[in-house]
Amino acid sequence: MTATLGVLGGMGPAATAEFLRLLALRVPARTDQEHPRIVLLSEPSVPDRTDALLAGEDTPLRPIREGLRTLVGWGADLLAVPCNTAHVFIDRISAQLPVPVVHIVDATLRAARRASPAGAWLTATTGTVTSGLYQERAASLGYPLLVPDEPLQHRIHRAASLVKANRTPEGGEEFADAVSLLWRRDRRPVVTACTELPIAYTAAGLPPESTVSSLDALATACAEELYRAAAPLRIAV
Repeated sequence: MTATLGVLGGMGPAATAEFLRLLALRVPARTDQEHPRIVLLSEPSVPDRTDALLAGEDTPLRPIREGLRTLVGWGADLLAVPCNTAHVFIDRISAQLPVPVVHIVDATLRAARRASPAGAWLTATTGTVTSGLYQERAASLGYPLLVPDEPLQHRIHRAASLVKANRTPEGGEEFADAVSLLWRRDRRPVVTACTELPIAYTAAGLPPESTVSSLDALATACAEELYRAAAPLRIAV
């Protein structure tokens, strides 16, 4: 029997729905009964993570911590958060949690290193880029991550915001324009390190072999962890 996965979603809702879809595709299940038990808390009221980081505030920290602890109380043995920027705050509290978190950044960089050992472009929210969350982990692995300049970063962040606003076709157009400019400079794959950006990438009709999706990487890592062993992952309460 697999462990129970707790998903703290709502950051944003479309990305959470896409994560669950991808997870269902990645698990080695042949029947309903072989899929993992999932408890979901979709909490869209968590304050904007980028706004908080740029203002030097920690307003998302408490609701993220409370949401994760609620999932543990609901029986989660393993936690996942399909929001990259939220992991800046999760890194501050992960040691306080009684069950492990599947870290989206680690999962995405593993996938990127397999797909493109020579490096990739980092596309993410301005909060994620400014925090250095990906750059620091990539540097520790010796993995080259190229970072867009400020005007392109603004357009990439806007593409993610358009997906959050249910304006996905516009988000796809904005992202396609930004990616085309990145590829004029260096034709390396694009790491979509904001969970709205894989949705924008697909809407843009960009080549699927030229991206590494943080949503897909997280879904794959969760499936691997859930089915690695039948023993529960809970370590303390």
